[in-house]
Amino acid sequence: MRQIIIIGSGPAGYTAAIYAARANLRPLLIASSVEAGGELMNTTEVENFPGFPEAILGPDLMMKMQAQAERFGTEVVLDDVVSVDLTGDIKKVVLGSGAKHEALAVIFATGSAYRKLGLEDEERLSGHGVSWCATCDGFFFRERVIAVVGGGDSAMEEANFLTRFADKVYVIHRKDTLRASKIMQDRAFANDKIEFVWNSEVVGINGDETVKSVTLRDTVTGEQNELALQGLFIAIGNDPRVHLVHGQLDLTPEGTIAVAGRSSKTKVAGVFAAGDVIDPHYRQAVTAAASGTVAALDAEQYLASLPEDLLAQADTSDLELTPTA
Repeated sequence: MRQIIIIGSGPAGYTAAIYAARANLRPLLIASSVEAGGELMNTTEVENFPGFPEAILGPDLMMKMQAQAERFGTEVVLDDVVSVDLTGDIKKVVLGSGAKHEALAVIFATGSAYRKLGLEDEERLSGHGVSWCATCDGFFFRERVIAVVGGGDSAMEEANFLTRFADKVYVIHRKDTLRASKIMQDRAFANDKIEFVWNSEVVGINGDETVKSVTLRDTVTGEQNELALQGLFIAIGNDPRVHLVHGQLDLTPEGTIAVAGRSSKTKVAGVFAAGDVIDPHYRQAVTAAASGTVAALDAEQYLASLPEDLLAQADTSDLELTPTA
């Protein structure tokens, strides 16, 4: 049995692992078999993470975080968690391989997934003109013509933000009215750089190596036309990865895991959450990393409060390391 298991391998998960390992908690981190490293694995240059003045590629940042966590004794397993049992003092985690693990504390750092359009070229051109994060990638579109897909607050916020860099920003929306709050609509309507493309949906993303245009379909007439641009930002929402905890942990109205105040503590003793899975607003690598720190410190304090006979069960376990590759 482990003292602590961390589920998720983005900035929150790896930072939690670094702190937990340095506290001699010998954490096991379940990193996923196909999405290890989280959303930053799909980004190009990261310029807003402290300590990298010349920028760093998203995958390189994640590999450095993993190496740092492993340096202090974290065991990283490339597998997927298929079920958890959070009842009682000992938490149970089952992996896709069939392996079963137990721990006194669990940190959920499962992140969130950006909603996608579901188009064939969306993945191919990801990082080459297609993005889901204006604050991450907006700088690279200086003096370009770009578009934002969506009609909610997030889309309006991204469109306004992107006008700091781009010469022109189209907002493409399926309807002729927005879902966004009035104040966000008013800001977008007042921005001379923003032009709305109503009753339109993106049905194709075009370009060999980078985005050159999108194919739009009129949702009223069905007619199609091509819109030339150099970047496409998709802002149709995201979904916190909470499928493992349905019926076991409380969720917020936004669908994230509910925690107490500024802590990482969920309603279940010994279960903590960090990163995008508790954050419906900021969703930045640096805020996720800070949240992972909080979770590790909360978990450390919780473990220190447990009876010695219970802690001894974890301390005397056989912790044979599993290769990460």
